[in-house]
Amino acid sequence: MVMLTIAQAYSGAMAVDRVLANLDLNLLVTLDALLRERNVTRTSEHLGVSQPAVSGALARLRRHFGDPLLTRVGNRYELTPLAARVAVLTGPALAGVRRVFDSTAEFDPSRLDREFTLVVSDYAATILGPLVARELARLAPGVRLRLEQTTPYAVDHAEATLRAADGLIVPHGFVTDLPYRDLFEDRWVCIVSDDHPEVGDTLTLEHLGALPWVMYVDRPTAFAPAARQLRMLGIEARVDAAVDGFVQMPFLVAGTRRIALLQERLARLLAPVAGVRIFDCPFDVVPVAEAFWWNPMYRTDPAHTWFRELLVNAAGSLRHQPG
Repeated sequence: MVMLTIAQAYSGAMAVDRVLANLDLNLLVTLDALLRERNVTRTSEHLGVSQPAVSGALARLRRHFGDPLLTRVGNRYELTPLAARVAVLTGPALAGVRRVFDSTAEFDPSRLDREFTLVVSDYAATILGPLVARELARLAPGVRLRLEQTTPYAVDHAEATLRAADGLIVPHGFVTDLPYRDLFEDRWVCIVSDDHPEVGDTLTLEHLGALPWVMYVDRPTAFAPAARQLRMLGIEARVDAAVDGFVQMPFLVAGTRRIALLQERLARLLAPVAGVRIFDCPFDVVPVAEAFWWNPMYRTDPAHTWFRELLVNAAGSLRHQPG
């Protein structure tokens, strides 16, 4: 048994963690999958093992925790309060185990078998994501990339977010006291429909106050500075549509009197498809400065260090293009 070997390795003068010495660490993988899938059948399919094996592992986990972990509610299973707390810990625990066994004397990304999870806005996923994916396919075909949509809560609780993810891509001004690497900058521009009945060749401050807005949800960590900038100018915008992503904004502007503030790279990418026109903002607005933030526990992780450099290098092509 592997666990007997582990216990023997720590015998003698070195103190033994009796819980770990008597626990099959393979259960951690099953526990993580069960708490995410909340279903024995889907967990067995995800892990590539039989349903009886997963059911047996669940029984062992229930005995260990003294808790059912999953309880039936109607035709589905829900996490118990204890399981919900444990679910937050399994991802970082697995990441720590991976870091131990991924360690080699010489790091070779072409042999890396690992998943990197990034918490990003749909804007960063659209503009930077394809560049990163191409570099990974070229240099590390065994690496899997997971992009998870960011939320105001994820940014407000960045330290907790980064215990379960490899990094957070968010502009400067929202995260502090965590290590980061600068990626690229972009400009904010205004967009209106191609056939807007009131906007000709020039967009003015008067238009900003008179037209209805499509705006990223107006919260402290919502990234888009439109509402705050307009208030500083003495303009109270009438928000006609509030959204939690940037990609849909041009499509909510097209064919209407609405106006929106959008990153220039995304605006230029989507304008021909959505049918909108792009204007320079008729006021000074601070540019977007995207950065990659990560947990300090990854500081000396060779694979994570390599991945950070890959992100910076992929963003390099954006830094050398106009925003």
